[in-house]
Amino acid sequence: MATQNLFGKVIWLTGASSGIGKALALELNSQGAKLILSARNRDALYAVKTECTFNPIDVHILPLDVTDMEEIPRIAQEATRIYGKIDWLIHNAGISQRSYAEVTELKVDRKIMEVNYFGPVAITKAVLPDMIKRRSGNIAVVSSLVGKFGTPYRSGYAASKHALHGFFESLRAETEDRGVKVTMVCPGFIQTELTLNALTGNGAPLNKIDEAQKNGMPTKEFAIKMVKALKKEKREVYIGGKEKLGVYLKRFFPSILAAKIKNAKVR
Repeated sequence: MATQNLFGKVIWLTGASSGIGKALALELNSQGAKLILSARNRDALYAVKTECTFNPIDVHILPLDVTDMEEIPRIAQEATRIYGKIDWLIHNAGISQRSYAEVTELKVDRKIMEVNYFGPVAITKAVLPDMIKRRSGNIAVVSSLVGKFGTPYRSGYAASKHALHGFFESLRAETEDRGVKVTMVCPGFIQTELTLNALTGNGAPLNKIDEAQKNGMPTKEFAIKMVKALKKEKREVYIGGKEKLGVYLKRFFPSILAAKIKNAKVR
């Protein structure tokens, strides 16, 4: 399998203001990509840009709220106008959850789906026609290992990630022969502040970082591994520590996994 050269590639990255998104921006910039960085916090995006020291003139800031469905088509057009095309679209914006299903208000489930599922779908639908027309494009989706198997305290989060797999696997089947590639990226425990902003049952943030998250893979190491997989146009990749074994237990030993995940804490 050929490995792509990123020099000059136009990459639109959502959720780029911190954590995995920031690490991806720095790694992609170091390899010469032309970046469009999106998130809600404009100031945080500019802070990331200042750290992109390789040709910073080719790092553009495009604030975006992935839940604003009316604005997404316009912003997608603006993103395309910056360089005339989008070669790679990387969906990284997301929000997590830490609460039992029985006490999670429906509004919280809806918010998680809006951010984690409908946002990426809407952005993809806005960018896809041009990719199909050019018969060229890569779409990468940062899912999660809980997109492969559900775990306690994450019912809404797991549902949103499972939904991503259903949509983008179908999309891959529809567009792969027309030049559009899709990669599903499933992180395990990564050292981010994901759980700090995770939603509790009433929608309030958890304001706490899980121990497993603290001890997870550094974001820089994750970004290197993810970009390597994207350059090879992998269809699906699992990145993390021993928690990755859950995917294979689900496939071959589902009863063993069911017993283990009762107390598991997977991203």
